[in-house]
Amino acid sequence: MPVRIYKPSRNAMQSGKAGGRWLVEFEAAAPRSADPLMGWTSSADTRQQVKLSFDTKEDAIAYCEREGLPHIVLPEAPAGRPIKKSYSDNFKFGRPDNWTH
Repeated sequence: MPVRIYKPSRNAMQSGKAGGRWLVEFEAAAPRSADPLMGWTSSADTRQQVKLSFDTKEDAIAYCEREGLPHIVLPEAPAGRPIKKSYSDNFKFGRPDNWTH
């Protein structure tokens, strides 16, 4: 059962540029099943609940190699360039859609 090593993307509520942490996540070994009485989903595999975080990708890889875990490293998502926005651009001349009330 391989583990995934990845750096999750920031959520929409984060605007800072501080570095995130790398996560090691186990793949699901057993499928989830629905409880017939309550309808809750459950699984016999408790490893899929575990998420380990590391400061660097190299630390995460070293941990997996030390523990003998086969691992897959997912590439880091490219950082998007911020779009420069200005309130005055809503009213500038030559805009494709003229502003109206």
